[in-house]
Amino acid sequence: MKTEPPLHGLYAITPDWNDTRRLLDATEAILRAGCRILQYRNKQTSACHRQEHAVALRGLTRQYAARLIINDDLELALFSEADGVHLGEDDGHIAAARVRLDASGPGKILGASCYQSLPLALAAARAGADYLAFGSFFASPTKPQAKRADPALLNAAKHETGLPICAIGGITLDNAGALVAAGADLLAVITALYDAPDPQQAALNFTQLFQT
Repeated sequence: MKTEPPLHGLYAITPDWNDTRRLLDATEAILRAGCRILQYRNKQTSACHRQEHAVALRGLTRQYAARLIINDDLELALFSEADGVHLGEDDGHIAAARVRLDASGPGKILGASCYQSLPLALAAARAGADYLAFGSFFASPTKPQAKRADPALLNAAKHETGLPICAIGGITLDNAGALVAAGADLLAVITALYDAPDPQQAALNFTQLFQT
């Protein structure tokens, strides 16, 4: 029987790259290092290009027994046969997405952005989210204007919901350990992985944080 990887560890998120080959090469290096959860996120390309990327990444994640989550696009997640979808506050209703994901097959994952709000996290948990994401914890080149989240939210949300908790926003190897110590089950990382001189080594360094 196939064993699904747990919602724990390094959670790689793709950058806004249009070059499919570059995206796949960097992602494969990250998966090769042991990352088993990947989110496809691209806010700047066409719908057709997003479909191409998602399908290609679905094949790659299957090769490495990793999970593929699609950011903010339930239709693309269903089209690409991804393992799930991650929704922000303005990207659709969690409960409605839960129904559609469950109808598409067993074991689908639904993640929810909760920003700096424990009440929002509690509502998402009640609506059927499988993990809850908080941030930004540090200055982020992806969302430079994002408000800061308090690391105390990580343990508080875990205690209140019992769900895996994800930290996101400006995470680097220098500050990631403090978030793991504060209760993060998942570290969502974009720039420190994909812009690293060696994405495979960077991913390996992040995964080792969860082994100590």
